[in-house]
Amino acid sequence: MRGANRLRYNVSYMERGDVEASDAKLVEQAIAGQRQAFDALIRRYQRQAVAVSFRLLGRQEDALEVTQDAFLKAYTGLRTLQKPEAFGGWLMRIVSNLSLNYRRSRKSHSSAPLDVLLGPGGDEPSASEPLGGDRGGVDEPSRVLAGRELGDRLQQAMAKLPEKQRLALVMFTLDEMPQKQIAETLECSIEAVKWHVFQGRRKLRELLKDQLRD
Repeated sequence: MRGANRLRYNVSYMERGDVEASDAKLVEQAIAGQRQAFDALIRRYQRQAVAVSFRLLGRQEDALEVTQDAFLKAYTGLRTLQKPEAFGGWLMRIVSNLSLNYRRSRKSHSSAPLDVLLGPGGDEPSASEPLGGDRGGVDEPSRVLAGRELGDRLQQAMAKLPEKQRLALVMFTLDEMPQKQIAETLECSIEAVKWHVFQGRRKLRELLKDQLRD
């Protein structure tokens, strides 16, 4: 277990007899310093959190490690949660983000290739669209964006995308996840995944239009 301040909890079992307080009430109590309230939130969401991480990582040990990190991050960031009643969805987004970061660190992505992110003409992805395969015909501006300075601009542009667009785009293009798995992770339909990827690509093109014209 990494770090001296790691939260101590059991990520494998649900305890019975928890008081059925609302998420909002438990968050309020946890912020007020009642540690047992956050323990109750852990017991309430740990199975779902591990399941979400496992779908992204495919290894139980990795999912448990990432889930632990996610609960620690949630605990330290509780005061930033604007809607305490939405704790569950907020936590799952933390789990998804940390899992994707962990997955990419495992795969050692050096930088996000613009031609893969933008796709062939920015069209909606189809089930048969190649992911990270043939990149023939990539124009020169895409190659230029491999440079560190312009690569930083790409990262900044990605950060400006709405969360679901960014997650769907990263999972579909860089992590090469099946659309069905992305839909399960984002809790939306496959059509919604296609729409998020399409809109994400379109927004990226708009944000990077000056660089693409160079």
